[in-house]
Amino acid sequence: MLKILAPDARDTNMVLERSVSGDRFDYVAFQETDPNAIPQKAWEEIDGILVRHLTRIPAEIVPLLKNCRIIVRAGVGFDNVDIEACRLSGIPVCNVPNYGTTDVADHALALFLDLAKGVGAYEKRVRRDPVVAFESAKIPIVRRIRGSTFGAVGLGRIGTAVARRAQAFDMNLVFYDPYLSEGHDLAVGYRRADTLRELLEVSDVVSLHVPLTNETRGMIGEEQLSWIKKDAILINIARGKLIDLDALHAALLSGHLSAAGLDVLPEEPPSEDQPLFRAWRQQEAWIEGRLAITPHAAYYSRDSDDDMRKFAVQVLLSYLEDGKLRNNVNAE
Repeated sequence: MLKILAPDARDTNMVLERSVSGDRFDYVAFQETDPNAIPQKAWEEIDGILVRHLTRIPAEIVPLLKNCRIIVRAGVGFDNVDIEACRLSGIPVCNVPNYGTTDVADHALALFLDLAKGVGAYEKRVRRDPVVAFESAKIPIVRRIRGSTFGAVGLGRIGTAVARRAQAFDMNLVFYDPYLSEGHDLAVGYRRADTLRELLEVSDVVSLHVPLTNETRGMIGEEQLSWIKKDAILINIARGKLIDLDALHAALLSGHLSAAGLDVLPEEPPSEDQPLFRAWRQQEAWIEGRLAITPHAAYYSRDSDDDMRKFAVQVLLSYLEDGKLRNNVNAE
């Protein structure tokens, strides 16, 4: 029986995972966020790792993985695993990109619609004073959606799913993705922007759909926010560190940026010391109805969570039993 380490398991009995693997895997499960809290022996003896997003697998842990043949990240993002250190040690790292695409896309549109149609702001005002506020309150960010331009930064699986949903609202679609081959714009029927600046200057809504890499870290900062179309809405359901929150705070405070919807933050849970988060928490008047924050939950539904766990086990089985490597992210 192969040993599989689950350092940040949601269920230490691994009931759902066992329904897929049967008696072929012996799970060593913890509920830790600190890799150093897991006994060294556990790292040394396992044949594979099934990690969520709560525990990091940094470079200093990799030498302990003496028998580990594969690491599977139960999710899409893999920035909590040092994939270069794993590559140098000959350990493939794989992810599960196919479990929650539609759920994440739905959440991106939900954040946008909440802001653009003032749903949250109306609801809050009516609760506060149902008599005075029971009217089309003057919420400046509410706007007509039809005919506006939706800009997708990244047009992979999730970016495409989000764009399709935006198109159903009669929006014009533009995307920026330098890694897609020429002619992809013709295949999907969307306008292609040659630079990020070009996309930001024409989009009424900008939605981010890229992984966190050295190239994308901080890709939306003070300079980029100065390029963004005035009164635009910014949506981020990808990775928190794509956006400089201090620069976002300044852009919202100045009124240049109309609103922002964030499912991810650079620090999770966020610090009360962060100015933008503090203003939102204290319900300062200037930000009312202009910022929506959800707790890194875009991926979640009971169906998607079950799929994520099952698909991750299937990736482990494919490699450990059949030698078939799926969704490898450090193949180079």
